[in-house]
Amino acid sequence: MERSDVLVVGSGVAGCVAALKAAECGFKVNLITKGEKPEDSNTYHAQGGIIYKGKGGKDSPELLVKDILEAGAGASLPEAARVLATEGPSMVEKYLMSLTKVPFNKDEDGDLDRTEEAAHSVRRIIHADDLTGRAIEIALIKKVLETPAIKVFTNHVAIDLLTPEHHTEDPLNVYDPLSVVGIYAYHVDSKEVKRFIANVTILATGGLGRVFLHTTNPKGATGDGFAMAYHAGARLINMEYVQFHPTTLFHRDAERFLISESVRGEGGVLLTPEGEPFMEKYHPLGSLAPRDVVARAIHQEMVENGYQYVLLDLASHMKPEAIRERFPTIYETCKRYGIDISTQPIPVVPATHFSCGGVKVDLWGRTTVDRLFAVGEVSCTGVHGANRLASTSLLEGIVWGDRCVRRIAEDWEKYESPPEYPIPHWVDTGIEDPDPALVKQDFITLKHIMWNYVGLARSRRRLQRAIIDLRHLWREVEHFYKYSKLSKELIELRHALQTGLIVAKAAQGNRTSRGCHYRID
Repeated sequence: MERSDVLVVGSGVAGCVAALKAAECGFKVNLITKGEKPEDSNTYHAQGGIIYKGKGGKDSPELLVKDILEAGAGASLPEAARVLATEGPSMVEKYLMSLTKVPFNKDEDGDLDRTEEAAHSVRRIIHADDLTGRAIEIALIKKVLETPAIKVFTNHVAIDLLTPEHHTEDPLNVYDPLSVVGIYAYHVDSKEVKRFIANVTILATGGLGRVFLHTTNPKGATGDGFAMAYHAGARLINMEYVQFHPTTLFHRDAERFLISESVRGEGGVLLTPEGEPFMEKYHPLGSLAPRDVVARAIHQEMVENGYQYVLLDLASHMKPEAIRERFPTIYETCKRYGIDISTQPIPVVPATHFSCGGVKVDLWGRTTVDRLFAVGEVSCTGVHGANRLASTSLLEGIVWGDRCVRRIAEDWEKYESPPEYPIPHWVDTGIEDPDPALVKQDFITLKHIMWNYVGLARSRRRLQRAIIDLRHLWREVEHFYKYSKLSKELIELRHALQTGLIVAKAAQGNRTSRGCHYRID
């Protein structure tokens, strides 16, 4: 059994900042991640940049709030947007400039280079080439590993949040207030299940993109935190608002590699395969329209005209050497597949990118379950509403990673002496190793159901079919899970399937098209 004051589940930007802040406050911290390396996270794969503030006094918190609320299609929480806009710049300065010294790009004057992204009023996005997330993650992880108060556990897959109601043998615990006292986690190397007990648990498990067939997310984004929070009794909201990134590389031999929003911010224009621009008929901002509008427009063009892809042309609007300098990773990746983005357009299609909803939290990251906080993509602060404004997610992770621990520290008297619950050892009911062919096929089935019925365009009939098929698959997997020995893949399948059901039911319950939830009926 591992004990700590604060347990952080996840090692992306939100989890790292929470762990560093907790150590700064004098807490003993355990941080677990299912990655083989601590930097394995969604953050590591983020390309575009992070909001800071515009140059020369042309920006303000009020202007950023306006952009967030407009992009959120009327569903963003104004108070949360104000928190992000007012605290964001100082948090970037503290964690990314002062503490870890992330190597952000500079302009000719030696100032931070700012770029523009869709639906932003000014150029306020700072970046480290086109690998901003990687630069941030590496810097934060280095600091985490150097901090004596933080103990990092890699290759540990979270199975369930520990709640006295569900995980103690005393039937009277069901009458206690719903709370979380830690997690069960499966150690991939030893194949053992460990108990991590903590005064406070912070979920920072990232997103759910791998629940869908096409996604920009890395392999670990299987919706674990959403499923565990749901099982523990936490409230989840806005789960129907799954954002699809408009532009990922289309190539038969490539995974859905993200073509950053910054490409359009720097002048890239969307074209049909025949070379005709089409975005102006969908939105006055054209190719710089909000993500949900652009993704649906591309989808519409593909469906109506039978296109396999559309084109994103930057070469006609930016000099070749400037393209290679500004987007080195995108340039090199596309070049491997025979596409020179400095001289020719990029074939692109939409893919699942970000969950705007999640575990409901207040302005301090508190969930509806006592002693459980959530930060980053797994949470729903209200910032993103029905459609996330570009480059807000990394900033949200930093702001709420810091805020949640500030609240924990302020309320420590409440958390310091939790009731002692006898949490039993994990009982393994598995009698055989899980058949990898079955696990893989069930995952493929889930992904196709979600993509075809709960994707960019939804309807009553599609969602009904999705829920029927997902419930049938859920019953099969629960039986399979009960009688199989644990594996990382089986745990992820169970979490992903539960998360898919949550998304499908939320989409079915919302009959109004808004933001990235689009009902064709």
